[in-house]
Order: sequence, then structure tokens, then C-alpha cells
Amino acid sequence: MLNNPRSHGLWEKSAPNAPVTSALQGDLTVDVVIVGAGFTGLSTALNLSERGSKVAVLEGVEIGYGASGRNVGLVNAGMWIMPDNLPGVLGQKYGDRLLEELGNGPQMVFERIERHNISCEATRTGTLHCAVGQKGLRELKERAEQWQRRGAPVTLLSAEETAKKTGTRIYAGSLLDMRAGTIQPLAYVRGLAHATLAAGGQIFTNSTVIGTERQGKDWVVKTAQGSVRAQWIVVATNAYTKAPWPQIRTEMMHLPYFNLATKPLTKEQQSQILPERQGVWDTKTVLSSYRYDQFGRLVFGSVGALRNTGTGIHTAWAKRELERVFPQLGKVEFDYEWYGFIGMTNDSLPKLHCFDNNVIGFSGYNGRGIATGTVFGNIMARYINGDINKADLPLPVTEPEALSCLSLREAYYETGAQIAHLIGARSLVLKK
Repeated sequence: MLNNPRSHGLWEKSAPNAPVTSALQGDLTVDVVIVGAGFTGLSTALNLSERGSKVAVLEGVEIGYGASGRNVGLVNAGMWIMPDNLPGVLGQKYGDRLLEELGNGPQMVFERIERHNISCEATRTGTLHCAVGQKGLRELKERAEQWQRRGAPVTLLSAEETAKKTGTRIYAGSLLDMRAGTIQPLAYVRGLAHATLAAGGQIFTNSTVIGTERQGKDWVVKTAQGSVRAQWIVVATNAYTKAPWPQIRTEMMHLPYFNLATKPLTKEQQSQILPERQGVWDTKTVLSSYRYDQFGRLVFGSVGALRNTGTGIHTAWAKRELERVFPQLGKVEFDYEWYGFIGMTNDSLPKLHCFDNNVIGFSGYNGRGIATGTVFGNIMARYINGDINKADLPLPVTEPEALSCLSLREAYYETGAQIAHLIGARSLVLKK
């Protein structure tokens, strides 16, 4: 087990086995040491290994332990903010470049899956961003127009068209993005690990980094039982960052997100609900998402942490909400429940940091980790190899900036999600 049933849930039960790995013992010399065995770290490692670099990945717990193994599994393009807003925040050069890289991100993910024969329930029938009310529909209309101007294969669907694709009539419309799809996230990250090892890379688990030291032109990265000497360090720990780069953690707010998996639906129910197997999320502030797994389980998620009072509140709301959205389900029961944390930045955009000479890392994916981590891993590998230079990167190099009142913000969102779901559950009971 990676941790406990509430950390990885269904994904841990249904993913193919991770490769056999062990803790680092003794001293090792490579070209690049990568800290973190998630989407970003293993994408970087795989790309570097395929280009002939000697690579070592150090993971503090197990492959996919962090957000990569707890992800909803929606492979989406772009970021949360509107496409036209990116150049305004980043400048025209970086804004356009990031849009192009992340717009093509899902394609890179699915190509990687096919190339390395990764068994991860890959489904490429698009995703549906569903409008709650007319406000949500106006937002999606604007988003559709902005992507369509850039040639993206997105379509704004009517309420009737959305009902046919989802199996519910609660939405005012939806945005269908055919670039996107769904995967089993833990299976994908484990597949990247297998491919990295096959390409000659090395992966060490239960190998928490406890310190780094500059020795001449090299870095020495230390763990409890060994060390790795390398010319480059890639920091790929993102929302689950601990020492020795705590500044990454302080620039991101932990937004909790849970998932609950139903028992497998009947074939009749599956023919009525998401018959084309798109992944779905909505326009609410306290949003919800759902998609199928390979066995026909409906995986339903929303903002919130399954701990303390949140466990009962969120699961009770989820049962009633699913029964409201899909009356054809009847009484809903869940087989699995788990949650994790999304790293949210102050402007909802990822960051690129240079922590020291030849020490770099991307972070802050704001709930878009699968395609973003895969793309950024490829970019870092190309940069380290000299295929591109700093001027070609999709983000400017910035200094980490700590968010003010971080603990209070995180408590506000965790408590706020509980209040929203408690009110929602009571409202559903009163309507009955």
C-alpha cells in the first residue's frame, strides 16, 4: 500500500504493479538527479534517459505518492484561467508559448502512453466542462470562442446536446474539448516509471532528500543512507514539497479534493450515463467532477478533505447529489473513497524557479497536473540537454513568493467546502 485507503483509494487497487524499487544505499554519480517520482519527475527522467543522460530519481515515499497518484484522471488542455488572460499575466511571448505547449499537452500524454504501451485505462473521447446556470454558460461561451480563435477542437453544446452526453438535464450547456480524455493516473505514473527504468534510468523510493551541498561544479544530494552527485538537480515535488525547498510549499495553497467511487453500474445505467465515456466537471466554485473507471464505476469528486468532520459531511452530500443528478442510479453506495491536495498559486498559473545554479523546477499546476507535468518534464529534459535555452522556456524564471496567511486560507477552503456540502445536503433532503 502507498499509504492508506483514503490516500489513493480505487487507483491503488486497480493500477498495475509499480516496478520493484528500493531505498538509495551508498553513493552514486549521475548527470541529473530528480527529486520526486510523479508526473513531472518521471517525465523528465524518461526524456533524459532516452536522450542518453544518466539519471537518478529520488522519491521520499513511493512512486505516485503525491498528487499524481490521487488525481481525478482528467487529461485536460490549458489552464483554469481564460486563454486570452494568459498573455495579459505573462506577457505576449510567454502567454502564447504556454498556451501552445499546454494546448498540445493531452496529445503528448496519449502519445507517451501509446509509445510505451502503458496500461492506464486511457480513454480519448474528450472532456465536458458543464455549465451550471446561465452564468456558467456565459463563461463557457467565452472560453469556447477564445479557444476556437486558436484553432482548438472545442465545441459549445446546447443543454439538449449536453443531456444526451451526460445523462442528466441539470446543465445549461457544456464545452466539449476533443483534445482531452481520461486515464487512471496512478497507472500512468507507474507506467512512466517502468519506461524510465527500461531506458536506463534509476529510481529510488523511501529516499527522502535531507540536504544538498555544492562541491565544485557538482551537486551532492543527500538521503539518510546515501548520496547522489550530479551536475543538475530537478525539483519535482510540487504540492507535496518538504525540505530542502520549503519555499515551494509556501507559495501554494493546499486545496483539498476528494473522490468517491461507486459500485460498478449496470450496462443499462452505463448506456444512459456518460455513454461516450467523457470526463466531466462543472462551473461551480465548489466544483464537482465525475468519470468512469474501466469496470464501470462512476468516480465522483468535489472540493473537500475526507478527514475529521469532513468525512461524514462530504460522503453524505455526495450520495444525495449523485441521486439528484442521476435519478436512474437509485440509492448510491461507494466502494472507495480517497482525497489529496491541489497546489493552487496566487494567479492560478504554474511557476518556474531556479533555486541555485543548475537547480530548477516547475510547480503550481492548479489542478491540471497530468498534461502539465508531462509537458514540463519534456521541456526540462530539453533544456538540460541544451536543445533549448532559457529564452525558449514557456514561463519566465521567478522567485518563490510566500502566500500571506496560508494556514488561514487553507482552513477557510476546507471548512467552506464542508459548509457548502452540508447546506447542499440539507437542501436536497428538504426538496424530497
